[in-house]
Order: sequence, then C-alpha cells, then structure tokens
Amino acid sequence: MTSTAQASQSGAGTAHPEHLGHVIFIAAAAAMGGFLFGYDSSVINGAVEAIRTRYDIGSAALAQVIAVALIGCAIGAATAGRIADRIGRIRCMQISAVLFTVSAVGSALPFALWDLAFWRIVGGFAIGMASVIGPAYIAEVAPPAYRGRLGSFQQAAIVIGIAVSQLVNWGLLNAAGGDQRGELMGLEAWQVMLGVMVIPAVLYGLLSFAIPESPRFLISVGKHERARGILEEVEGGHIDLDARVAQIEGAMKREHKSTFKDLLGGSFFFRPIVWVGIGLSVFQQFVGINVAFYYSSTLWQSVGVDPTDSFLYSFTTSIINIVGTVIAMIFVDRIGRKPLALIGSVGMVIGLGLEAWAFSYDLVDGKLPATQGWVALVAAHVFVLFFALSWGVVVWVFLGEMFPNRIRAAALGVAASAQWIANWAITASFPSLADWNLSATYVIYTVFAALSIPFVLKYVKETKGKTLEEMG
Repeated sequence: MTSTAQASQSGAGTAHPEHLGHVIFIAAAAAMGGFLFGYDSSVINGAVEAIRTRYDIGSAALAQVIAVALIGCAIGAATAGRIADRIGRIRCMQISAVLFTVSAVGSALPFALWDLAFWRIVGGFAIGMASVIGPAYIAEVAPPAYRGRLGSFQQAAIVIGIAVSQLVNWGLLNAAGGDQRGELMGLEAWQVMLGVMVIPAVLYGLLSFAIPESPRFLISVGKHERARGILEEVEGGHIDLDARVAQIEGAMKREHKSTFKDLLGGSFFFRPIVWVGIGLSVFQQFVGINVAFYYSSTLWQSVGVDPTDSFLYSFTTSIINIVGTVIAMIFVDRIGRKPLALIGSVGMVIGLGLEAWAFSYDLVDGKLPATQGWVALVAAHVFVLFFALSWGVVVWVFLGEMFPNRIRAAALGVAASAQWIANWAITASFPSLADWNLSATYVIYTVFAALSIPFVLKYVKETKGKTLEEMG
C-alpha cells in the first residue's frame, strides 16, 4: 500500500485534534529554541563596544570574538541530527537548554578574553542544535493539516528573540546611565545583558519536560504504544492509529539515507542543483544582514548617534524584521518564492545603496550631516524590511523544497553549512572593513544584492504548488 493510500486510510491528512490549543502549546514550547537562537545571536550587539574597551583590542580581534560563536553553530547544526536520532528530540532540546544556560553564565562572568570566546562557542553550539531540532520536532509532531502554520513558529520565534534581546539591552543600558560598562547589579551593564539569557534558557529546559517525545523517534526505537498515545494526543482520537503507525514505519523503512557522495556530479564537483542551494545561502548572508543584528549599535555610534539612541534604533530595526517576516509568511504561498525573492533583492539594493551614499559623507563634529543621518537610518530599516519579507524566509523555504528526495537531507546540510561559513565571513570582516571605509563596505553589500537578481532569474526554479516528489 502506498503512503498516500495509507494516509487516506488513517485519516491523517485531514486530522483535526480535539485539543488544538495543546498542540499549539507543544509547537510553541519547541520553538523556544528558535527564540533563544535569535536572542543569543543578537544579544552580543549590546556588548561590542564594551568588550573592545574592557580588553583593549582592535577591530580584527573584536570581530573574531563576535564571530567565533558561528564555529559552534556549524558544529551544533552538523551533529544535532545524529544526537536526536540516538537519544531523542526532547533530550536534544534539554542538552541545548543546558548549553544556553551555561553559556549565558560564563559569558556574563568572563575572567579573560579567551574565556569569553569559549563561552561564545558553547552558546553557538546550542544555537546550531536549536536551529535543527526545533523545525524537525515540530514537523514530526504537528498534525499534517496544521504543519505549515505550526512550522512557521520557529522563524517567528527567531525574529521575536532578536527583538526582545535588543529591547532588554536598551532597558539595561538606560538603567546603567547610558554606559555599556556602567555598574548594574554589581557587574558591568554588558555582562548583565549577556547573563539575562539564563531566564529564557531555563524556561526552555522546563518546557521540554512538559511536551511529548516525537512519535517518529519512538517508532524508530520500537516504542509503538507510546507513539500511538502521542499520535492520539496531537492528531485526534478519530484517526486509525494502527494505520498511522504503519504509515510512519513504512515511510521510515523506504527512506534513502542521503550521503555526501550523492551530491557529486556535473562539471564543477557538485550537482548543479546543489550549487544553486549554496548560492542562495551565500547571497542571503553576503548582503550583510547580520551586520544589522550584530553590530548595529556600534555602527550608529560610529556616525555620531548617542549610545542610548543607537540601542533604540537596534530595537526598532528588529521590530521591522518581525513585520517583514509576517509579510513573507502571508505571501510566500500566494505569489510564490521566486517573485518574493526578486522583490526583496530590488528593495535591498535601494536600501543598501542609500546607506552607502549616506556613509560616504564626512562626519561633522563627530556626526553625519542631518540629511545623510536620516537617510542612513531610514535606509537601514528599508533594507531589513525587504530582507525579512523575502530572503530571510524564502531561502529556507527553497532549501526545504528544491532538492530531489534522494539527496534532500545531504544537500540541505551542505547548503546550511555554506550559510554558516558565509555568515562567519561577513561577521568577522565587518569591523576591519568599516575601519577601512564604511561607505565602500556597503557598496560591496549592494553589489551582492544586485547580483542576486540575475542569479535568481537564471538559476532558481519556482517551487510553489509543486509536491516534493516533483522536485526530482
């Protein structure tokens, strides 16, 4: 019997759980990993200048401390799948929660620069795990009829985490009299900023004890009765549970475990479709989006904005990020992935180009001229808005849909790794590039945004409305 026939027989495709609120709670609890992903990624924004002055380091060394977390991210993302398959999704979440907690405490109480860098790597490992396990768990637990909407919780949680971290940083900076190194609760303000993450990290760990294990994992280790109970809990008691278990078990047996070798072929090492995935990942990062979340406070202060105001602008940027993400979630299935990516690229070119123009003017009394200052501020928000409503969401949708079934897992892993590497390259290079020429740095990002347009037009195929099986 085919999986489609089994799904029809079991009633899984149209199953509506009796307690939808409980299912939403389960997805939201799992998405707390996404919240921590966003929070931990951007909270460092509030500590950049304080770390520079406390340890008396130059831009190159500072960049490595900021970017070193991405090494942990890559390792965490690469190993999370195997860990989850061995010990379960819930245990993987709990390990991630512990690492987030330990990283927050260690980062708040460093005794040397290398010590701070080490705790950043630990936090990065937790981010990498959360970036993989959250979406995977939600997809496995969510009823098929609600999977798309519940799956969007992860991305929503990430952008909310970014916004909350900037709001917390702004509040703590005000409490410390506008000084990142001002005393607050017996510590410097920047240390408190990094330490506050203990609260959501502990909450994530506690929530992991309140949600069930993935039925898919339970079936894989032979615990069919527990899996039946959880399927009844999340998909409803009206489905044929025996048929549903058989469907999942049959699908798992038929799955091809894709390997790196499956990706090889073509004239340039990888298959062409894999290069397209890598290209999407690289363009997503090379437009400089993470500069807006890792360095925005430093950026605004470098052109004469008051520190407290610079933190406020970082918060308003993160709110724009949320708005853009919601727009993308609404339109990605309506107008398609490719048109949304092209709209975003055009908007990013405009925003980045205006920033490059504004930053090309000399500072007057340590500040940009009034007109250029306002143009830079508005353009930065325009850039983030167009990124969020397009490439921020669309790339992940593309990567989940564009690869043939036989290579999907391995190809997605390579594309995700390319994304972390590109992220590291931008994050590690920005302080030195900004010291060299801030305007030219933004010209570089503008060029990559412009190049993404012909790349999408020529190489990226629309995946809207197609089944995964149609991808090859």
